[in-house]
Amino acid sequence: MIRHYYPSPLSLAVGGMLALVAAMGIGRFVYTPILPMMVEDLGLTASQAGMIASVNYLGYMLGAAVAATSMLKGSPRIWLLAALIASAVTTIMMAWAQSYMQFLILRFAGGLCSAWVLVFASALVIGRLIASGRGEYSAVLFGGVGAGIIAASVLTTFAAATGGSWRTAWLYSGIMALVLAGAVASLVPDREPVVRAAKAHPPVNSWPGTWLLMAYGLFGFGYVITATFIVQLVRSADYSIVIETWIWVLVGLSAIPSVWLWNAVAERLGNSRAFATACIIEAIGVAASVLVVNLGGLIFAAIFLGGTFMGITALGLTEARARSHQDPRRSLAMMTAAFGLGQVIGPGFAGLLRDISGSFFLPTIVASAALLVAAMLVQIRK
Repeated sequence: MIRHYYPSPLSLAVGGMLALVAAMGIGRFVYTPILPMMVEDLGLTASQAGMIASVNYLGYMLGAAVAATSMLKGSPRIWLLAALIASAVTTIMMAWAQSYMQFLILRFAGGLCSAWVLVFASALVIGRLIASGRGEYSAVLFGGVGAGIIAASVLTTFAAATGGSWRTAWLYSGIMALVLAGAVASLVPDREPVVRAAKAHPPVNSWPGTWLLMAYGLFGFGYVITATFIVQLVRSADYSIVIETWIWVLVGLSAIPSVWLWNAVAERLGNSRAFATACIIEAIGVAASVLVVNLGGLIFAAIFLGGTFMGITALGLTEARARSHQDPRRSLAMMTAAFGLGQVIGPGFAGLLRDISGSFFLPTIVASAALLVAAMLVQIRK
């Protein structure tokens, strides 16, 4: 007789968290602390640096769009693990890339994989947590992004402190992501316990809503400019590498409890109002990174950015599930695609304006304004 192992809700949430550590916190966001090293060694312009970030987000957007279709057939767990391994491999290969075009190709592929990890990890883990009556553990899942940001900061600093280059930092990060993929495989099983089928709902359109999608896209645009260039802002102000590290660590530390915090706010205000409130707070933090021209402004920006962006991400996905009752993967994927579109536009836009104007002031203020518009749009329920 074959017995299947069903993990506890907490261990399942931890498995999902480690997936996001690997593919999001490391696979996507490790570029931010490594970027100043690459700019210094390779002489990348702000436009080039922004384009490398943008193609990663383009891959993310397209990956989410594909996940919204029926193209990815078969076991969601197999797709999750394959995407985790591919994300780790593309991160490792950045250590040997020899040209700008290779950077673009690898980061595009990494973005594609990170979207699949987010969509499949969310679909696998959140659904099971809700079925077990422990939906609040979704905060553990999304805390993986903040934990991954901290891990990326530590790995990058370790590489620099031991005499390594930006290539060493990519290598260490990719190896860590590969190890984490193995841990996810043991914590997120393929089979689920059989549960009583819920009463069928009448067919409902799974479209999460035009205004919600627009708000989510503007949020993606608004947060990503600061998320991409905040460490570069620290370096351009001639602070030490220790300050660079701690600014990005602050983002990660603030992100870890943010989903729990904003879920608690949503219980009082509702998802839409909590989303809007978080966008306003993030807009203030984003603007502070260029309006308060000292270390205090950067610290303030890091805390407000980290303390909101994953909370808003989770609130948006939760609201999309609430507004559409069909296939949750499809709704999650459409939201992720809208989010990805904003992220594609943001870094390239910011890098181009930086090269034209000589500073990140103007693109950052535009990003702050986009977050304020998102706060208004999300409250339109159509």
